[in-house]
Formats: sequence, C-alpha cells, structure tokens
Amino acid sequence: MGYYDGGTRASKEKRGASSGIAGFIGAIVGALIVVFSIPVLSSTGFLPYDIGPAGPGSEEAGESAEENTEEQVESVSIEHNSDVTEAVDRVHDAVVGIVNMNQSSDMFGAPAGEGTGSGIIYKIEEDRAFVVTNQHVIEGASTGQTEVDVTLTDGSRIPAEFVGEDELTDLAVLTIDAEEVETIADFGTSDTLRAGEPAIAIGNPLAFEGSVTLGIISSVERSIPVDISGDGQPDWEAEVLQTDAAINPGNSGGALVNIQGEVIGINSMKIAQNAVEGIGFAIPADLAQPVIADLEQYGEVQRPQMGIVLRSLQEIPSFHWESTLGLPEDVKGGVYIEGVQPDSPAQEAGMEEGDVIVELDGEEIRDANELRRYLYTEVEIGDTMEVTFYRNGELQSTDITLSEQVF
Repeated sequence: MGYYDGGTRASKEKRGASSGIAGFIGAIVGALIVVFSIPVLSSTGFLPYDIGPAGPGSEEAGESAEENTEEQVESVSIEHNSDVTEAVDRVHDAVVGIVNMNQSSDMFGAPAGEGTGSGIIYKIEEDRAFVVTNQHVIEGASTGQTEVDVTLTDGSRIPAEFVGEDELTDLAVLTIDAEEVETIADFGTSDTLRAGEPAIAIGNPLAFEGSVTLGIISSVERSIPVDISGDGQPDWEAEVLQTDAAINPGNSGGALVNIQGEVIGINSMKIAQNAVEGIGFAIPADLAQPVIADLEQYGEVQRPQMGIVLRSLQEIPSFHWESTLGLPEDVKGGVYIEGVQPDSPAQEAGMEEGDVIVELDGEEIRDANELRRYLYTEVEIGDTMEVTFYRNGELQSTDITLSEQVF
C-alpha cells in the first residue's frame, strides 16, 4: 500500500510539471503572435492608430517635434508683438507732453494750476523743432494769458513758443529748441485707411507720460458737431477718424499711429459717458497737414470770408419767420444776417442786415454750419460766388467776390 501511494504522488507531480511548461510555452507563443500581428492589423486599418518602428532616434525626434512646435508658437507671438513695438519705437520719442501753465489766479492770488496734454514733434528746421497739438490744449497762449512748456520723453522740460492755432480743426503749432530733439514723427496717409486696420494711440493720459494703447480704426468717416461759440449750437462739423484705442484726458494732441509707425491722426476728442466705451476720435492726417502748413506760414488758416455776422434761422423763433422776415411758408431753413462788416465782400455786393441766405451757387443752405462748410471746402479766396437770399419776403441774388478771412 505504501509503494502504491508513493507512486501515485510521483505521477501527479510529473504531470503538474508538464502542464506548467506547456502553459509557459503557450504564453510565449501567444505574446509573439500578438506582437507580430499588430503591425499587420495597423496597416490594414483595423487599429485606430499607426504603429511605426522604434529606433534609437525616435525619442529624440519626438522631443525635436515638440521643440519645433513650441518654437513656431513662440515665433508667431514674437512676430506679432514686434510689429506693434517697432511701430511704437519709431515714433514714441516724438510724442511729447504739453504743459499749459494757466496764469489765472485764485481768490488768494495763487496760480490756478497747470493743464496737461500731448503733442507730436514732426519737423526740425535750423535750430527749431515744430510741435503740433490740439488748440484747446494750449488755449490762452495766443493772447499771452498762459505760457506753454514741452516735456520730452527723457523728462526734460523746454519752454515753447506759440506759432498759430485754428479753433475749427482744433489744431495748434508750437516750436521748441531742437538741441535735445532726436526723433521726429512721419505723417502717413489717412485717405486710404479702412475700418479694421490696427491703430496705436500714444500720449499722456491723466499725466501718465508715454502711454500706448492698441486698437483698430472703427470708422474712417465720422462727422462730429463742434460748438465753438458756446451757445449750444454747432458751429462746425469736424471730420474725424473713430478708433477703439483708449483715448483719455491728456491724450489730446497725441499721435494715432498705423502699424508702420506713421502718424495717421492727431487724437482730439473722446465721448466721456458712463455708458460709452471704446469711442475715441482723431483728426485725419490728410486734413491736418494743410492746416499745419497754414499755421506755420500765417499763424492762422487762410479761409475765404463774406464779411457777415451770421445766425442760423432755426435760432430765431418761428413766428418771426413770416411776420418779421416775410419768408414764404415753404422756407424751412437758412442763415440770417445779423450784421455786415464795412468794406467787406458782402457790403460791396449790396447785402444788408436782415437778409436770409438760402443758397450758395445754387446749393441749398439750411444753417450756419452748412454755410461755413461750403465756404471752407468748396470755394477759395478770390472766387466769385452767387448768393441767393430773401429780403422782405422777396427772393434775390447777388455775386460776391470772396476775400481772405480776418480773425
């Protein structure tokens, strides 16, 4: 019995060892089949990924691909930023601070303070550098009521000399000693601008010198009513560029620059309302340059004049239109002559106080703004212009030879 029992255990141990060896061999064979079948299945499209041979350079190739991707992303970012920064670098030092030293005094005789704005150095001639800014920034300088300093980007402050100003376009020209000036700005063209182009505003908002804001041209054709006389009635419509580049108090007179670093506008106004964001305005460069040339040469803009004191018909109560002026019912607008200057073109043409102008050269004139626009954009000094007007209810016309406007 003992022998029999011992023989049975040996036989079981032998069979167990054989089964283990067979299982091990089967596992190896199965693994080999899987390894060799994966490339075949991948090449026939049964697998959702591709299998490539792994070589000694595969890890390096993967790292290289990652590095190339990072370099591409980084290079795009750098290239985009360099366009803006290079544009700013070309003109930044030519955009200066304007300090209006208000000479008015408070009740104790102390100076009332200073006002700040921005300006652009655009030309050097002999020992003088020319600076353009907004007229309202240096208001009072033409009459000696204030003095103006220019602050360069290095912080140095230089006294400025007044050259000329123009209220209608809100432009003024100053000169400073050119000794410390190293950079001047170049004017670009504003006539070919399109909405959506990049726009960079440079100036001194809230006295933060040399601030730069980036945006786009929102519109190239905007007309903004301007009240010069302060009577609540528009005296002029300024043609401006609209941009969403941030323009705040102190930016006035600074540069609006294109991506080439050229000045395409002179920042002038901002709608400051709680509900409004991103609406700033600039005087187009192509409108500003002829004005600047006149200010340099004459100290004012050379415009034709009729020699009348005028008032929009809409400012006169409507019951006077028929009862006092004798106008027909179909007259809806015009310009009332409050006075005629002696020896002026209007006096020489026989015009009188109380006449109501309704047409210039056959073009309807509805208010004083339209009359000024026609005079300043459609005719020149020395031109002869036909004026159609009502006098005591009678429609008449006369020819006026325009002379130079005298302020």
